Amino acid sequence: MFVNEVNDVKIYNLSAGKSVPDWLTDRRKRSQLMKKVDTRRQIELIQDFDMPGVCTSIRMSPDQQYILATGTYKPRVKCFEVSNLSIKFERCFDSEVTTFEVISDDYSKMVFLQCDRYVEIHAAHGRHYRLRIPRFGRDMKYHKPSCDMYIVGVGRDIYRLNLERGQFLQPYESDASCLNACEVNPEHHLLVVGTKEGTVEAWDPRTKQRCAILDVAMKLPGVKEFPSVTSLKYRNGLHLGVGTASGHVLLYDIRARQPLLVKNHLNNLPIKRLAFNPAQNAVYSLDEATLKLWDEQTGKQIAYVESTTSFNDFCTIPDTGMFFLAQEDVKMLTYYVPAMGPAPRWCSFLDNLTEEIESEVVENVFDDYQFITQKELAELGLEHLIGTNLLKGYMHGYFMNVRLYNKAKAVVEPFAFDRFRKEKVRQEIESERKSRLQIESKLPKVNKELALKIMDEQANPSNSAKQRNMPSLLQDSRFKAMFENTDFAVNKDAEEYRLLAPVLNRLDKSKAKQLKQRVEVAHVAELHADEANPREDSDNDEDLFGFEKSDPDHSSGDEASSDDEDRRDYVKEMKQAYKQAKFLRDEEQRAENEDEEPDGPDDYVSPLANVNINKPPSITPTFKLTALDKDQGNSELQRRIKQVSLQDRVRVMSNLEGQVTNVGRSLGNRQMTFEVNREKKLQNFAKKREEELKKHRQERRGIVRPIKSLKLKKVNFK
Repeated sequence: MFVNEVNDVKIYNLSAGKSVPDWLTDRRKRSQLMKKVDTRRQIELIQDFDMPGVCTSIRMSPDQQYILATGTYKPRVKCFEVSNLSIKFERCFDSEVTTFEVISDDYSKMVFLQCDRYVEIHAAHGRHYRLRIPRFGRDMKYHKPSCDMYIVGVGRDIYRLNLERGQFLQPYESDASCLNACEVNPEHHLLVVGTKEGTVEAWDPRTKQRCAILDVAMKLPGVKEFPSVTSLKYRNGLHLGVGTASGHVLLYDIRARQPLLVKNHLNNLPIKRLAFNPAQNAVYSLDEATLKLWDEQTGKQIAYVESTTSFNDFCTIPDTGMFFLAQEDVKMLTYYVPAMGPAPRWCSFLDNLTEEIESEVVENVFDDYQFITQKELAELGLEHLIGTNLLKGYMHGYFMNVRLYNKAKAVVEPFAFDRFRKEKVRQEIESERKSRLQIESKLPKVNKELALKIMDEQANPSNSAKQRNMPSLLQDSRFKAMFENTDFAVNKDAEEYRLLAPVLNRLDKSKAKQLKQRVEVAHVAELHADEANPREDSDNDEDLFGFEKSDPDHSSGDEASSDDEDRRDYVKEMKQAYKQAKFLRDEEQRAENEDEEPDGPDDYVSPLANVNINKPPSITPTFKLTALDKDQGNSELQRRIKQVSLQDRVRVMSNLEGQVTNVGRSLGNRQMTFEVNREKKLQNFAKKREEELKKHRQERRGIVRPIKSLKLKKVNFK
């Protein structure tokens, strides 16, 4: 049994826990039952309360003694007897069941609507009769006074099958193109059907005529298309619940056209089924993802149940807080909500049991696995497991078996538990110890500067209404650990903080400037008051705050000069911060290179270890990567360089050229830049260009014809 608490309402999941494989023997199952604590605490309320594959629909008999459920595969129906808390019988079908109705007090008379247009009528001994309807059916309801079974589906006809006479009667013809749901009122027996066009039609079985049409889709706010009606349910003789394909639930008084309440599930999923709890004024509404319990007067949510798979159907036990859920899974879920009513008589022990159980955390999906990041994996020294079956990649890290994680943690940090125990003891002693002088301090123990800034912003809120109405982080329970746990303390020695410090300092200076402007505004207001009421010391050049009187002609110039000075100071601080960060980064790089040098035979030896770096083999000082391909004498060095890692290759290049530099931060984003000898390259390019121009001029001389051969006459333009 697992407990989930939503809005101070406890929801007990009686079907929670791991499923035991069917192929295990009874002896093996008992051994696993004794080993695992969660399996020992698991409550199997009804034995074998499951389906081979999927459960499609579930119902409770009117006498509340039998639970009937249909599912696959093969298509079947199971009947469970609550007095014995076990299965009573099981029957198989030729096709899947769309829906079914129990038309007697117990299981002796049932009607099943199947997906291949067949309708099967079952008695206590088994199948009694099987017939076929003209079109595919979607829903059906039984009308007791006339013994008529109303069947709706694809098409405009409402089929009437009289079970007393054993024949079809004249169907009702609606104006809709397709009918999705139907419901019969238990008091005055009015038939209502939900259409694809978003309307509800009411039919009177006495006159065999339609008496009213209710347009539901027009009453929905913010809906662009007309959603179809997918479910209907009567609360009593006057109130009706309507569920739509857009995820809305509307509550109507059948005497009015305006809805009493509109509830939106906010997920745009069709409402599959509705139910009412009159004792608690609650409504149950089911869609594919959630089952919501909410108040029928205000629409306020009471509780909800989320699905791990898709929900198909549910049924409630009247006057109790228990309900069953059919889902796209093997298990059929059983939930008990004490706030909705007591436990049924056949499991009254649940009331005493739930009083003794304390609230527990909802179980994790991966309770046998531990999630670790790439950094934690490197700290444990298990990076070689990447790509194996021992690590399952997930988001920004990996899942690994919790037993393997605990073993690796114990090897890497053998004294971690002792430190943890001492820290816990110290925290307990500090919490119980009381000082002699009780000093009330509003500042927390961790991140005091951040708390001071938050308190200052709260004391002097900005003009925007959003910031004025925002709650304080100091009072928010979600951020409570940030001011109590030392693991969340701001690390001022980190590289990111050093680079960000000038920006924070400038923000603090801007706040100080705003404070000064406030004081100046107050001073100007006081001067105006003094002009209205002159005093003897009005000629004084300074005010009470120590500020000189400002000249309006020079105020703008002073502000501009102060802004320029602030900008220059800010640039200086940023440059200094970057220089300091680069210096510390170079120190870390130098320390890493020293640590990674091979110290013994067990360490990694680079293939370039035999290469004399100070005296390179017969290559020019301006070494380029392309020279390895051109010079046959360097083939041995080229082969060795290709075999080593990038780090050793960079080290060799830096010693050969002296121009390889590493740029990047300590936490990643590394990059390598190097420069080749550009002078020789430019000289070669200039020589090549000069030769090309010389060749081009010679070709032009051979082609151009001299002008003397034309024998032109001189023309005098005067």
